[in-house]
Amino acid sequence: MKPDPSAKPAPEPPPHTHNPLVRYFQTLGPGLVTGASDDDPSGIATYSVAGAAFGAGLLWTALFTFPLMAAIQLVCARIGLVTGRGLAGAVRQHYPRWLLLGACFILLVANVFNIAADLGGMAEAAAMLTGLPAVPLLVLFGIGITLITVYTSYATFARYLKWLTSVLFAYIIAAFLAHPDWSAVLRATFVPSLKWNSAAVATLVGILGTTISPYLFFWQASQEVEEEKSRGKRTLAERRGATPHELADARLDVNTGMFFSNLVMFFIILATASTLYRSGHRDIETARQAAEALRPLAGDAAYLLFGLGLIGTGLLAIPVLAGSASFAVAELFGWRAGLDLKPRTARRFYLVLAGAIVCGMVLSMLQTNPIRILFLSAVLNGLLAPPLMVMVMLVGSNRKIMGEHVNGFWLKLLGWTATAVMIIGAIAFFATLGS
Repeated sequence: MKPDPSAKPAPEPPPHTHNPLVRYFQTLGPGLVTGASDDDPSGIATYSVAGAAFGAGLLWTALFTFPLMAAIQLVCARIGLVTGRGLAGAVRQHYPRWLLLGACFILLVANVFNIAADLGGMAEAAAMLTGLPAVPLLVLFGIGITLITVYTSYATFARYLKWLTSVLFAYIIAAFLAHPDWSAVLRATFVPSLKWNSAAVATLVGILGTTISPYLFFWQASQEVEEEKSRGKRTLAERRGATPHELADARLDVNTGMFFSNLVMFFIILATASTLYRSGHRDIETARQAAEALRPLAGDAAYLLFGLGLIGTGLLAIPVLAGSASFAVAELFGWRAGLDLKPRTARRFYLVLAGAIVCGMVLSMLQTNPIRILFLSAVLNGLLAPPLMVMVMLVGSNRKIMGEHVNGFWLKLLGWTATAVMIIGAIAFFATLGS
């Protein structure tokens, strides 16, 4: 098949190797990027709020959510691999149109709000580091991310950006240097506890929403398809179906991405619990306050580390947020879609992507407390995720769509458990409002 002249240059495939360690890292792809983007500015802020407000009390959520989020993401990955379509494309072919319309509406609302929060957080972090006004920085980030995503290869961009997001691992060192009570940490990790009041439940819903986020469902499936296209499988017939080897690679990729995502989550909560909570700073309202959690490691450079981490994760996550919405809308209407395509051949796809970022920029300018809006975006994700998770599980268990690769026992158990947990969390959130 002739190469697509409308496609952006693709990165060179890695050479074949028999080294198991090298092979392992070559296997990592969409799942790792999804896991990295899951620790976006909204996630960092939410975990920081959780540690500062409740100490180590919510550490158990990192352990609890890992198998649940990994199961949901693996179902999405399998849908992309087996059908050769994104999640919205699979739904469009087999379910009523109103179901997909509703799903796209929920996704767009959640994503625009999330983009607004992430842009606001990045702008505040940059303002903290440079002393410049936040609004021009917000506009600069929004326009810059749009141009980079539209006119360059996101895969190449993300590959280099991962080095910047590695700053988040500073929380691991900072947590150790803060000398926490490790017996209390172990108890909080393995013995769940939760106060029944609006603040505690809202924080729990925020943690659930920023770990099991709606945009990740659509992104995961679409990126599995994009990976197939990059290997030369340009038509649907070539992509349809999956070998056991491909499914095993996807499982390894997804589990790795989700593990490292939750590892970072665990240590952000622990670092803020061991510093901010211990010193009595229970309410975080600014990036400068949140950065104090890194002081045991970086001292006066804590603000620099925090700022780089927040900006790096935002640069990685916002194209994922806007891209997942674009893939969903494009599949809804049958448009050409793909981050490897040039703007002139996927104009409507990129217009949706740019529109989502522009709407996020405008919404962010209306907010006055970036940390608060970052936290609220996580809560909103937690409230909007359940109906999309039901849809994911129905598609993954539909034999007409998945054939012999329908969800097995463990994927059904963990996936529906995750869905039930999110539903219960949303009910508890409304039941405790005002308490």
